[in-house]
Amino acid sequence: MRPSRPVLVSLAVVAVLAVGLVYALRPAASSAPVVPSPAVATRAPVDAGSPVVPVKTAEAPPEALATAPAKPNRFVGSEVCADCHEEQHTGWKHDWHARALSPATKQYVVGTFTGAGTHFKGESSEAWMRRDAGKYLMRTKGADGKPGDWPVQWLVGGKRMQDPITLLPDGRWQVLPVYFHVTGKGEWVDYSEKKQGPLAPDHPFFWANFRRSAQHACLDCHVTGLDARYDRAKHQWETKFADAGVACESCHGQGGRHADSQAAADIIQPAKLSTEAGFAVCAQCHGPRRTLFPMLDAAHRYQPGQRYTDHYQPMVLLVGNERSGDFFNDGRPSTSSFEYQALIQSRCHQQGGATCLTCHTAPHDAQAPNEVKKPKVTTARLSTNAATCQGCHAEVVAQGEKHTHHKAAAAQDCLACHMPPVVSGVLDHFADHALDVPVPKNTARHDVPNACNACHTKETPDAMDAALTKWWPQAGVRQQRRLRLAEAFDEKTAASSRGPLEAVLADTTEAGTLRGAAAKFLARRFKRDGVPALRATLKSTTDSTLRSDLIDALGSVNAREAAEDLVPLLKDGSLWVRQGAALTLASFGDARAMPALQALATQPETSGLVQPHVMLGQLAMRRRDVATATREFERALDLQPYNADVLVRLADLYVVQGNVAKGRERLEEALRFDPQSRSAKQRLSMLPAP
Repeated sequence: MRPSRPVLVSLAVVAVLAVGLVYALRPAASSAPVVPSPAVATRAPVDAGSPVVPVKTAEAPPEALATAPAKPNRFVGSEVCADCHEEQHTGWKHDWHARALSPATKQYVVGTFTGAGTHFKGESSEAWMRRDAGKYLMRTKGADGKPGDWPVQWLVGGKRMQDPITLLPDGRWQVLPVYFHVTGKGEWVDYSEKKQGPLAPDHPFFWANFRRSAQHACLDCHVTGLDARYDRAKHQWETKFADAGVACESCHGQGGRHADSQAAADIIQPAKLSTEAGFAVCAQCHGPRRTLFPMLDAAHRYQPGQRYTDHYQPMVLLVGNERSGDFFNDGRPSTSSFEYQALIQSRCHQQGGATCLTCHTAPHDAQAPNEVKKPKVTTARLSTNAATCQGCHAEVVAQGEKHTHHKAAAAQDCLACHMPPVVSGVLDHFADHALDVPVPKNTARHDVPNACNACHTKETPDAMDAALTKWWPQAGVRQQRRLRLAEAFDEKTAASSRGPLEAVLADTTEAGTLRGAAAKFLARRFKRDGVPALRATLKSTTDSTLRSDLIDALGSVNAREAAEDLVPLLKDGSLWVRQGAALTLASFGDARAMPALQALATQPETSGLVQPHVMLGQLAMRRRDVATATREFERALDLQPYNADVLVRLADLYVVQGNVAKGRERLEEALRFDPQSRSAKQRLSMLPAP
């Protein structure tokens, strides 16, 4: 390791060809992140000229550093970290986090690109992958339905699946339609087609549309220090970042101040944070979530050390008003990348405080496969996984076959029964991070897979349940939880689910996310009959995410009798809750919401929230105050330019004011982001020809 010394770091500014969307950054313009280039294998800048390398200035005298005012923190890039942390930097470069995004060069491409073109044909997609003069190309049909050659400039991943990215003229980074399946037969596959079905060019998930842009769906978690912007007038995206991949500052926070001072207090150490804050470092990416502030907000992006719930709400069972296909009927995630949602349901987390770092290493540390911690003591009897579990469950692990009732070596691994590989990555299967006991009855009743039948494929779930009850008589107590959850959430038992839903909602030992899902299902299925249970829980819970879900549920059934319950929440400590209470009261027509909405829309710390501006615009429309409604909707679009619904509402306002040209522009913009928007298509067809 190189000797530690104070260094002042300046980053050169590059002209950027690439572009995109997502979260913008805190730093001032003088500390804008550097964009790595696909033309350089050492993770540096997007083909915009020569690579940009952090340049060290002459060292300042210690007394100057001591008296100089503290600089705003900023991203500096992993190469600056390597100056003092060479060993950790080397370890990180060999970890898959470093390959979360890579330039499309020979060093990183794993897919088969041939001179003649490797051919793939799916139900709705067809592509040829070829290499020409050192460049990688994919030939496939574009948004106009005509075939074209698209250069592959970046790559997402490469451990199990590698997704190629191309840069479009408007600056969007688009994920091309077929990916290379590394861990299967080494073949090209249309991952989206397998999940969504056949995709026509007007489908939101067709590869050339906004929903498939890497800025919208990938880069937030696949680069470090993302700075993405959109020019509404020019319809152009611009994207910069400090590092391709999940680098040092993704987990340790912005490193500029620490690079200047070398002080331990100026950098985040996830292992030394509180359980909640430390968990958030991994959770920020290992589970799809809603963001409080929009993707382009520069001032409110999550930084390591902050609380997860101040920025995110995990998606559980529902996406908006639609049921998600990414969960089993007992509430466990059925799809990979939902590790956070799974783990917070587990008793390991709820009762034992387990987080990701309980079992996994940091990306730069020595590790067993899948970044599992290497056990301090190894024996021939214990697998690496079982040795990891031994840290908390020594007595159970010590029982060996007496506990497992199996003689096969594979069955001695704790994961076999408590983390079975039933979670799908469409083409691969992964361990279930909900860490629970098998429940064969849920397989028979609710089509939920169980660990027993994962191995004993020829046996019936009933036979597995009988064997399990015989060997572990106390398992039935643990099983009741999952049985109740399945009865509550399964659409097949929806008509009789009020009791189970209310029981889940009232259970203070249950995961708050599942209680929140129960609140929303109760409102969806039983409307106003569920209001008493919703109100009772709202008055008793201190869980901010659950309170937010309860407010949404009450609003969805227009429970105006709950207005007095919501008014005190206008001053709640959680911004999620304050916003939800204001929006719901406003939807009730309660005048007490107006001052709260105005405050949220104008105070510097909250003016970046989108929904208060949208609601103020809607209220102004009811008053026929066209000028105010137009101003609020335009402000909402400055913050969230891809909001197609607001674009359509704004188009209506401009047409009413006689500005048909502006109305047409807003409708055309809506269709850029949502090609399937019926309201935009209908209104556009009704406008006179330009």
